[in-house]
Amino acid sequence: MTQLKRVAIVGSARIPFARGGTAYVDETNLAMLGTVLAGLADKYGLRGEKVDEVVAGAVLNHSRDFNLAREALLDAGLSPRTPGTTMQIACGTSLQAALMLAGKIASGQIESGIAAGSDSVSDSPIVFGPKFQHRLLALNAAKTAGRKLKAFKGFSFGELAPVAPSVNEPRTGLSMGQHCELMAREWKIGRKEQDEFAVASHRHAAQAYEEGFHDDLLVPCAGLLRDNNVRPDANMEKMATLKPAFDKSSGHGTLTAGNSTPLTDGAAGVLLASEEWARARGLPILAWLTTGRVAGNDFAHGEGLLMAPTIAVSEMLGRAGLGFADIDYFELHEAFAAQVLATLKAWKDPAYCREVLGRDAPLGEIDPARINVKGSSLAYGHPFAATGARILGLAASLLARQAGKRALISVCTAGGMGVAALLEAAG
Repeated sequence: MTQLKRVAIVGSARIPFARGGTAYVDETNLAMLGTVLAGLADKYGLRGEKVDEVVAGAVLNHSRDFNLAREALLDAGLSPRTPGTTMQIACGTSLQAALMLAGKIASGQIESGIAAGSDSVSDSPIVFGPKFQHRLLALNAAKTAGRKLKAFKGFSFGELAPVAPSVNEPRTGLSMGQHCELMAREWKIGRKEQDEFAVASHRHAAQAYEEGFHDDLLVPCAGLLRDNNVRPDANMEKMATLKPAFDKSSGHGTLTAGNSTPLTDGAAGVLLASEEWARARGLPILAWLTTGRVAGNDFAHGEGLLMAPTIAVSEMLGRAGLGFADIDYFELHEAFAAQVLATLKAWKDPAYCREVLGRDAPLGEIDPARINVKGSSLAYGHPFAATGARILGLAASLLARQAGKRALISVCTAGGMGVAALLEAAG
């Protein structure tokens, strides 16, 4: 039987995240991802070097990005012998990429890999209806003027109406925010506690900047040096002035632009390796990626769209023989404050843990002082495919030089899925 290898997190890099339509309005997924991979290459001496595999993706894809990971690694100056795999699992893309690479490293198939993600809402793909697309294809194929004119026979200007990009769930027609409003109602998550959670995220993130925590993690891009969504002055008074963003008519909406993540542009990546590969190159090992889990739920028939992380975490901890008491840091992706708060309530609810998680007893309560201690997505922003790598890199840096500590990562995704991972300090 093959002896499994430990999977090292060598380090990470990301560009500062930017609110949509601001600093990266002229940047593409390819440009942002290439900048991140180049940052990793410079940071760890990988220019011209072969990495065994780069796995990366984006949620908002253009057709031109069909080979995104490969093109980005070539732009970044990695060896042309480095293969690139493009994949996508909504907001869990780059964390799932890390788990896929970790499995290959642990089993000895490869020795090194980069997991990454990039997303731009500023450069969202806008397409036209199939009739107009078919006309354009016929026009392109036409060899004579007559055939070119024929391509537009019977044309109506209604065909020019663009199909706007959407992340509404195909099976329900509801947006993530609308689904999360339903979750907030089910779990009785009030507006005040959501706003308090969001304010804490901004304050923790601002403090992390003041302490220099991000100094070694960020790669400048398009003149931006730090995340432009972090609000050091965030307070409850300002939060209270914001109107509901997803339930605007019932009078009961609690999710606002302040306690929800903004539409964001950005990219992030993490370098993973076997211990031998890292040691041979004199590279640091910040933490070990020890295990992970992906789960789905039946959101189309009543289970909360963003509640699948409760299942992923429960199954992961069960297989590892661990509980919340064994975890020092919890990095819970803040798609919405209500999502995190509903998840925390579910884990300590006996009926939910019994009926949904199949547990005899609740997982329990988590000390708020151990949750997102450096802030999370409500403050930094959420470029969909990049968030997992951002959180993984942050958690590894948090564990550096803290022997015996563990960190748990949880990311909710569209489609009723959740991705979880467990890290241990390298000592």
